[in-house]
Amino acid sequence: FASLYSTMPPTPSSMELQELRSVVLGGIGSLDDLETSLNKFTFPFTSSLVTQVLDSCKTEAPTRRLLRFFLWSRKNLNHELEDEDFNHAIRVFAEKKDFTAMDIMLSDLQKEGRTMETWTFSIVAETLVKLGRVDEAVGIFKNLDKFKCPQDKATVTAIVNALCAKGHARRAEGVLCHHKDMISGTESHSLIYRSLLHGWAARKNVKEARKVIKEMKTVGVTPDLFCYNTFLRCLCERNLKSNPSGLVPDALNVMMEMRSHGITPTSFSYNILLSCLGRTRRVKESLQILDSMRKSGCSPDWVSYYLLARVLYLTGRFGKGKQIVDKMTEEGLMPERKFYYDLIGILCGVERANYALELFEQMKKTSLGGYGPVYDLLIPKLCSGGDFEKGRELWDEATAMGVILHCSRDVLDPSITDVFKPTRKAKEEDQLVDCTTARTRAILSKTIGKGKKSRMKKKKKKRKKESCFNLIGI
Repeated sequence: FASLYSTMPPTPSSMELQELRSVVLGGIGSLDDLETSLNKFTFPFTSSLVTQVLDSCKTEAPTRRLLRFFLWSRKNLNHELEDEDFNHAIRVFAEKKDFTAMDIMLSDLQKEGRTMETWTFSIVAETLVKLGRVDEAVGIFKNLDKFKCPQDKATVTAIVNALCAKGHARRAEGVLCHHKDMISGTESHSLIYRSLLHGWAARKNVKEARKVIKEMKTVGVTPDLFCYNTFLRCLCERNLKSNPSGLVPDALNVMMEMRSHGITPTSFSYNILLSCLGRTRRVKESLQILDSMRKSGCSPDWVSYYLLARVLYLTGRFGKGKQIVDKMTEEGLMPERKFYYDLIGILCGVERANYALELFEQMKKTSLGGYGPVYDLLIPKLCSGGDFEKGRELWDEATAMGVILHCSRDVLDPSITDVFKPTRKAKEEDQLVDCTTARTRAILSKTIGKGKKSRMKKKKKKRKKESCFNLIGI
């Protein structure tokens, strides 16, 4: 046991780690100054100490300082860094989305003949695609042999997932076309098809997404609930843009297909449709979908009620919206804070502070907490509307509850706060006056024009008669 203990690398002390951390995090001075400060350290460096410094500083330190620290460590370490340490550093720079640092590290990895781990390639590919460098991500995949990383099922799945996550399904299909022999097994096929379906859905390409569903059935992979929900979202998003009237019938056809394959649509499936209906302000269809959910045995969740109440409030149906919220409460559903935050914000935006106060009272009954943002919204809104008494009441209530308010106390002072005076009616009256004057002008111009034309006709007739008389010699 003694010999085994002696071969293990010493654990870096917390003091050494803190000293290094303070130097790397110190933003004063150039990168050369950072290296000069690092040269002053005399204690032995180990690879575990280097990775610990990277992990502890990655959220705070600039990427360039982390990169210089790692490059300095390579030259001053007591023993050579392992491939694992290089891979760890590349993952850190990928997490910080620094392409230049990643490029330098990958170049050094290749020059020194080191091995790239599959996990590292997966993170690098995903980051490059997110940064819009699709060609670089595919290029690294094509040259994985230079990084001593195999082109196998794991790396093919990684590049396909990375490409499809940002809608590059066509490029992903190109990769699969050349490496189909590496994908084997039902589970692998299922993951690949899911990614392709997501990629085409991101592009709102219903035709290609439908092809993926058909191909899945052909190769013996049964589309699951995730696949159908992804396709349903693709279809609804496309119809939202080009054919809003086809939202409900097309979505219901997909749900019928789901049931024929033994897959029951969930509230999440219906919420996809409700969300798109709300964005087109189709209130009647939204209410009908909620009823059809219950009839089909699918219980609406709080998101369903939120989407419906939202479109009702936005279209001015405040009483009906309140009934929907009350219905949700009666059914015992406990929504998240987002439910109240968003709906109260909408009601304040459409100048319905009374409904917003009622909804806030319901929120407080649920004991959800997180009332600060609502107080910060309602107090200035009420005071700007002239209801300073209610604003002070809410302020005192929040103070008594220990809620920290971020709005200024000055909003409670009528001499400071400007009271909002609606000018909509006056504007409408001015527009009506302008319209009536414009109409009268048009009518007058028409009558004047008609009078001129009739006079001209009479003159022409007179001239004709005179000419006729002249010819006859009368």
